[in-house]
Amino acid sequence: MKWLNLFLLVLFPVSWFAPLMRAGILPIFGLDEISVMTGLQSLWGSDLPLALLVTFMAVFAPWAKTLGMALMDFGLLSPRVQPVLHGLGKLAMADVFLVALYIVIVKGIGLATVEVAWGLYLFTGCILLSLGLSLRQRTP
Repeated sequence: MKWLNLFLLVLFPVSWFAPLMRAGILPIFGLDEISVMTGLQSLWGSDLPLALLVTFMAVFAPWAKTLGMALMDFGLLSPRVQPVLHGLGKLAMADVFLVALYIVIVKGIGLATVEVAWGLYLFTGCILLSLGLSLRQRTP
């Protein structure tokens, strides 16, 4: 199980750059690929304080929590930091982002076309694996 955390440390960054969906106004005009990073880039261009907050909660908090769990699994970090990692897990909003993304996909956007891409499955898998590993670590 401890190797899964290391695997997540690689998979999370891949999932941030992977295309989550393709969206556009009618398929005739072509579809733009949307990823976690393209969404964050758009936010950085429009609202800096919100971009800092979302970047921390969607990227840094989940990755730091996963790194901390991996270090604990290999005995390189004291189990006393587990409450801090639990707090980081609560700050990590990747799961909230995922739910919001599913709502957007299901509802659609009027005349827009939305197609699910492979990155959504990868991102979903990372979130679920991270959640499962967190639950496993909390119970002896």
